[in-house]
Amino acid sequence: QPTRQLSMFDTACIIVGIIIGAGIFRAPPLVAASLPSTSLILTAWLAGGLLALLGALCYAELTTTYPEPGGDYVYLTRAYGSRVGFLFVWAEFWIIRPGSTGPMAFVFGEYFKQLLPLGTGYDTLVYAVLAIVGITGLNMLGVRAGKWTQNLLTVIKVLALVGVFLAAFTVNTPLPPSPITNLAMPPIAAISFAMLMVMFCFGGWNDVAFVASEVRNPERNLLRSLLLGVGVVTVVYLLVNIAYLHVLGVEGLANTNTPATDMMSLSVGSGGKRLASAMICVAALGAINGMIFTGARVYYAMGRKLSNFGWLAHWNKRMDAPLRSIGLQSLVILGMVVGFGLMENDFERLVIFTAPCFWLFLLLVGISLFVLRWRDADRTRVFRVPAYPVIPLIFCLGSLFMFYSTASYMIGQLKDPELTSNPAFQAILVFTALAVVAGLILAIPRQKETING
Repeated sequence: QPTRQLSMFDTACIIVGIIIGAGIFRAPPLVAASLPSTSLILTAWLAGGLLALLGALCYAELTTTYPEPGGDYVYLTRAYGSRVGFLFVWAEFWIIRPGSTGPMAFVFGEYFKQLLPLGTGYDTLVYAVLAIVGITGLNMLGVRAGKWTQNLLTVIKVLALVGVFLAAFTVNTPLPPSPITNLAMPPIAAISFAMLMVMFCFGGWNDVAFVASEVRNPERNLLRSLLLGVGVVTVVYLLVNIAYLHVLGVEGLANTNTPATDMMSLSVGSGGKRLASAMICVAALGAINGMIFTGARVYYAMGRKLSNFGWLAHWNKRMDAPLRSIGLQSLVILGMVVGFGLMENDFERLVIFTAPCFWLFLLLVGISLFVLRWRDADRTRVFRVPAYPVIPLIFCLGSLFMFYSTASYMIGQLKDPELTSNPAFQAILVFTALAVVAGLILAIPRQKETING
């Protein structure tokens, strides 16, 4: 059984560490190219923070009311039944978790090869694989190793990002404007794509629900850690984008793929580029660690509930961690990383490919708050979402918009013959289709619950 040994600081570090991954170093140019205006760019990042904050309030009620291992799996199962809960875990395992962790590994590899190039032509992929294997090994050592790794990496990267903001203002004159070359979308599509990238950078705040059973004093610490974590991330993201815009300008930001290294080179000279690369590697490792740490808990929770997957419910007493879930999860992440790593634009394609599934289940979790308020009306709630039902409704509408936007964009990408003719992508499509069909088949019979479920 998991034990309650995560403090509020530990939990907040998990949230901040997962959210502030490598996305903030890759997504801002894509947002700037879609919304070529300083005010629109900052508004998009602020809107992303507000949507995440509304979602955090909804999750605060759910996690404090049901502080059990499994998070979303618990809420979806209680609200809609075991079939929907199982489909969530199945999608999390095959699509959502690899789609969240893989892009962070790609960015780690892209920047680490600048520090230590191998010259193989596959440096990014090699380092991405090594990052996942190494972080998996650390989490195999137990919850203490996982949480201390997370705390250290989170503190380092938050301080480093604040340093980036301060260094930016040593540059008195921004770069001269240049034409934006990669803006080729109509307004609605541009807004949708920009918010897709913004919300990818804010993704992960809901993962705290997966470790709710390991948080000390969950009635108090879960709410505080959610609000603290999302608030810190929103402020940091706004500061970093202000720094980018101050040094590079809108045009310069839109026309680069490496805004942090470009900005640091202008701010503190050639040494700044290597410093920025090291900082980005730390940020990516923190996100990978947080996702592997939290994700394995949901498969453990399903194993406790469903006898067909009871072997996943093994909790190693000596290491104090669900080792089987951690190992199996990492194998699937590695498979997705290798598949997309053999294609161009691996970061963007993996985000787009997996985002609709993530937002669909997040929408269902938002709706479950209404269902469980009615179904479990007699259950004690130590925290209730303020301004109910307005805040949950806004969160659900925002999630619905993101699901529609990401699904539309993914369908558009599937019409690209250059992508669909790629053998690696064809293999991923077949693999994913088989996984989806298998999940639907397994969900048809009512799963038999174990005694401890």
